[in-house]
Amino acid sequence: MSSSSFTSPHVVATYIIETSLPLRQAAEVLAGEQSTGTFVRVERESDEVRARFAAQVESLDELPLTGASPLPGAVGDPALRRRARMRLRFPLDNFGPSLPNLLAAVAGNLFEIKELAAIRLVDLELPPAFAERYPGPAFGVEGTRRLVGRPEGALIGTIVKPSIGLSPADLAEVVGQLAESGIDFIKDDELQGNGPSAPLAERVAAVMPVLERYADRTGRKPMYAFNITDDIGRLEANHDLVVAAGGTCVMACINLIGVPGLEFLRSHSSVPIHGHRAMFGSFGRSEQVGIGFRAWQKLARLAGADHLHTNGISNKFYETDEQVLDSIAAVREPLLGLTPTLPVLSSGQWGGLAHATYAAVGTTDLLVLAGGGIHGHPDGAAAGVASMRDAWASAARGESIDDAYQSSSALRRAAELFGPVRA
Repeated sequence: MSSSSFTSPHVVATYIIETSLPLRQAAEVLAGEQSTGTFVRVERESDEVRARFAAQVESLDELPLTGASPLPGAVGDPALRRRARMRLRFPLDNFGPSLPNLLAAVAGNLFEIKELAAIRLVDLELPPAFAERYPGPAFGVEGTRRLVGRPEGALIGTIVKPSIGLSPADLAEVVGQLAESGIDFIKDDELQGNGPSAPLAERVAAVMPVLERYADRTGRKPMYAFNITDDIGRLEANHDLVVAAGGTCVMACINLIGVPGLEFLRSHSSVPIHGHRAMFGSFGRSEQVGIGFRAWQKLARLAGADHLHTNGISNKFYETDEQVLDSIAAVREPLLGLTPTLPVLSSGQWGGLAHATYAAVGTTDLLVLAGGGIHGHPDGAAAGVASMRDAWASAARGESIDDAYQSSSALRRAAELFGPVRA
């Protein structure tokens, strides 16, 4: 089913819906609720207004039901329920190139419509006007490689463990050990913000001298992503604190400061922004309601995330390998001419996953984070870094994982902890 042609700029939002109403009727309810309509036609809702501002159903393709339960409050006979992929076209004149106002249209009240037994935003097609307003990442893949002095190969990183509980002095010692191991990137955990036991200012004061001394001696400074997530009014000061001490990266939990908060940080930041997706599962996990990663990551990239978490294969969370690989592919796809964002793989990663990951994604333009995969290595963190580096270098050379086990004692020892992966 196709609507008439449009000449003005527009956004196309793709949804998966379920309903016990006729599919076209449910789709029109959604379109009306999210643009000009109300539950009853009103006096000034003229045909001219509707022609210019009403959202239009561009296509509606029926899909098999999954057997999932309907959303609470859904109306209609469950025996009549049907499922479809729907493309809905919104005139840009409704909200302009504004990310928060775009979200009001494509992901506002629609999740509450009782005619829908499921409603999930899975993708967005955005016009060039958004890139004219939002510059996107300032550093991305190439800028990050330049700052860490790693022009090729997978970037190897870790998360400080334990995530909470280390004193600033202990943290400095851990960072020194990691730097000596040749690591590229270290980050605070999303749980380590600006708490009284290890305030941001004290962490910065403890960590940066260690990294500066290492850089003075070697000519290469590992990137440390300090978690500056806070109230929006504190982001600028937190960023400035890091940069004044020589820091080369700040981390923000995107869903906690919001897309406008990320855009505010991007407008001020002089270093890469490490975008963490904490809380994504609260709206991304269900197949019945929420926002899928493909749609969400476009907003994060436009708002300025230089690095963006995608999860990794064989992870400890809910996503399948297929979902993770699609997320990595989504972040790597061109978006309105923006600087490419660096995908960040994490969650249960270790060297034994390098070959399967590389075979699936075909690139080393990745930041691969391993927490336990580095800190938990039987021979210590330095051996953990070596196991990751050896595995990814082997995969990029086209060798088999068995070849990697033969040539890397650090990887063989890691396999004693995690269990060997075979081709």
